[in-house]
Amino acid sequence: MTEEVFDLTCDLINRSSETPNDGGCQQLIAQRLTTAGFNVNHLPFGPVCNMWAKVGEGEPLVVFAGHTDVVPPGPLAHWRSPPFQATVVGQYLYGRGAADMKSSLAAMTVATERFL
Repeated sequence: MTEEVFDLTCDLINRSSETPNDGGCQQLIAQRLTTAGFNVNHLPFGPVCNMWAKVGEGEPLVVFAGHTDVVPPGPLAHWRSPPFQATVVGQYLYGRGAADMKSSLAAMTVATERFL
C-alpha cells in the first residue's frame, strides 16, 4: 500500500460511518474526485446518500463500485483499539472498514487520480 493510499485509508477509517451517517467519507472522496476533474452527483435515498462521479464521455467505460458504510462495531470492550481510529500494530492496519471497504475506496480513488 502506498503512503497516499494508506493516509486516505486512515482518514476514512477515522470517520464513523454507520448507515445512515456517512461521517463525511463520501464528501472527502467527492472533493478529491472533483479536483481530478470529475462531475460528482449526490443521490439521496431517504436517510441514505449515495454518490455518482463521472469524467469524460463515451467508451471505454471504467466503473468502480464501493460503499463507505460499515457494520456497527458491537461492544467496544471486544476491540483492542477504538474501532474508528486507524491503528497500526506490526504490519497490520486495524479499524472499522479497514478490510471492507475503506482501503479499497482509498486505492480506487488514488489510482483514478494518478491515471487521469
